[in-house]
Amino acid sequence: MLEEYTFGLCLTHDVDRPYKTFHSVVYALRDRDPEHLRSLLPGTNTFWTFERLMTLESELGVRSAFYFLNEDRLFRDRPPREWLTKDGWRLFGGRYDLDDQRIVDLIAELDAGGWEVGLHGSYESPTDRQRLAAEKRTIERLVGHPIQGGRQHYLNRSVPETWQHHQAIGLNYDCTLGSSDSYGFAHGYGIKRPFDDEFVVFPLTIMELALPNVESDLESAWRECERILQEAAENNAVMTILWHPRFFSELDFQNYTELYRRIIVRAKELGGWVGPPGELYDRLEHPELPITPAKQR
Repeated sequence: MLEEYTFGLCLTHDVDRPYKTFHSVVYALRDRDPEHLRSLLPGTNTFWTFERLMTLESELGVRSAFYFLNEDRLFRDRPPREWLTKDGWRLFGGRYDLDDQRIVDLIAELDAGGWEVGLHGSYESPTDRQRLAAEKRTIERLVGHPIQGGRQHYLNRSVPETWQHHQAIGLNYDCTLGSSDSYGFAHGYGIKRPFDDEFVVFPLTIMELALPNVESDLESAWRECERILQEAAENNAVMTILWHPRFFSELDFQNYTELYRRIIVRAKELGGWVGPPGELYDRLEHPELPITPAKQR
């Protein structure tokens, strides 16, 4: 699969909340730090970390995938009974519009710079093929060409139904299989082919949220990541990591940027391939199967 490399490391970013809205108040109360309230000022937004992230990856000589979300907005799209609920704010509060000019420009900049742009399927889309197809078309309209894959929001999935929908709408891969609570190779060391054909599942190995005490004990978190990288190299594995863009804000999430940097540097030192899943997908040898009417849809 990766004969010239010891293992593969796929870099991914789910673009959930690029604007720090109600989190400014939440974090100020949580940390007892009024500095978080700066994001409420015009022209100030610590969750917009894309320039920093792109600069870091460019300096390290790598590219990654950014998955964009087309989610309902709490007060615009959801019923009033959800407006004051915890789940309403968690799922639909503070989201963004894909027609936001800053988002449109960001997608164009990422694509022009060699980053992969993909689909972050909305919370209610895993069992809704028409909705997934519409969300995919919106991303493709913005990026100007077909996209290859993505990941479902909140890792929300119905197996194998969601993958059947992904394949039917023309996606080549999915990165949803995994956990936000644990990390490691729970799903094995390789890719998955749920239908024994060219559709691929890249299991999620590490989500930053699952790592222990990153802000208070960087070295312990790093030892866990280094251990997993070593395990990947010893088993010629394919691993995927997820760092949400907001975690590159040092004010809000200390040490996560440094941990991400160390992972990439160490992966290269161990002889690993590092890049976006779409690029790795193109490197794979896929089964040559006859085209059926189902695949033509």
